[in-house]
Amino acid sequence: MAKKKILFECQNCGLTTPKWMGKCTNCGGWDSFIELNEHQQDVVKKTKSTSSASAKAVSINDVKEDFIYRYSSLDSELDGVLGGGVVPGSLTLIGGSPGVGKSTLLLKVGSNIASTGKNVLYVTGEESTSQIKLRANRLKSNEQQLYLLSEIRVEQILIELENRDYEFLIIDSIQTIYSENISSAPGSVTQVRQITFELMRIAKEKNIAIFIIGHITKEGSIAGPRVLEHMVDTVLYFEGDSSQELRILRGFKNRFGPTSEIGVFEMRSEGLVSATDIASRFFNRDSTQAGSALTVIMEGSRPIILEVQALVSESHGPNSKRQATGFDNNRLNMLLALLERKLEIPLSGYDVFINITGGIKITETAADLAILAAIISSFRDRAISKETVFIGEVSLVGDVREVYALDVRLKEAKMQNISKVLLAKKPLEKTTIKTFIVDEVTKLLEWY
Repeated sequence: MAKKKILFECQNCGLTTPKWMGKCTNCGGWDSFIELNEHQQDVVKKTKSTSSASAKAVSINDVKEDFIYRYSSLDSELDGVLGGGVVPGSLTLIGGSPGVGKSTLLLKVGSNIASTGKNVLYVTGEESTSQIKLRANRLKSNEQQLYLLSEIRVEQILIELENRDYEFLIIDSIQTIYSENISSAPGSVTQVRQITFELMRIAKEKNIAIFIIGHITKEGSIAGPRVLEHMVDTVLYFEGDSSQELRILRGFKNRFGPTSEIGVFEMRSEGLVSATDIASRFFNRDSTQAGSALTVIMEGSRPIILEVQALVSESHGPNSKRQATGFDNNRLNMLLALLERKLEIPLSGYDVFINITGGIKITETAADLAILAAIISSFRDRAISKETVFIGEVSLVGDVREVYALDVRLKEAKMQNISKVLLAKKPLEKTTIKTFIVDEVTKLLEWY
């Protein structure tokens, strides 16, 4: 009698091994291996043994370029994040925290596309069709060619796709869909991998644009295996608190366009809509208080004026607190050390808190000068004029260096009636904004 072969699979990344391991050597996850039964092992073997005998290598000069056709979702912000519109045959994954607006946005987008004459199928595995109908009434998204299907079996979903010519498919959510041919639970690595393969095959064969909603873990990543993000064409993440009005949709992967663009949405009574005027949403010019400074950052090709808030207070414990919201904590510690070294400001006995308004996370270094200005303003209790912005990267030696797209940032500042700007180098294009050169951190003291 042949010995039964045992196979274990990591539920985070899909790595298979012949023996159980406490820690995955691929993704580093702990206690993530489970034993596969014989049928699950057959599925894994089939997915790993796809034949490619007929494939032949060709010169890159002989490859013909395919024209990427796009159609609008009738939502300007979503079109911008996708690179210009929805690509037929694409597979897109949207993740975000519960209540952030994933289902609301896609139901509205599905209704928009259905209004153009395309057949749209909304598959829900978490709600009934009557619940979706109630939301559609609130969003005014009732279109004749928008079809609802409450189903969690992928086989039944594929049958429905054969019954009618759909051009747009929404899956809500991928963790609730399962295949009857696999005995593992919905959301497991084997289930998600097999279902995503089926959806990818349908998307390419029938030229259907498919949008998948994915749950996220408490760490902020897509729940389930990481292979899901590798298989899809586009990965989008919603950022922002469900209690806030503004939500940000950021692209992390896009095979059909750039990944640096963001979309800004506003939650209203009629649903999640594109924010038409976001220029003044991230800073307040009505009141001037100590500990506040303005800067201009770039999110893709879009300049955004942000308010940087700082609070410096005496520490009553042995260890001073350093906490930042929307800014890198390690970079904050570096800037604080620079202030003590170059400007001789004794911050070791003070707690320092930094907050970036609007829920945006700063990932570039152009806001360094504004961070320092806000900290000094709070430390000395002297307010900074809201007619001034700070743009510049600060190095460890105390130099203030120029940043890219300076002319674009200054044009945005001019549109918001900013009159002064502190930067490292004068712009190439002429501007009516008064520019003041600050090439060293020590020159910041001249403004206080």
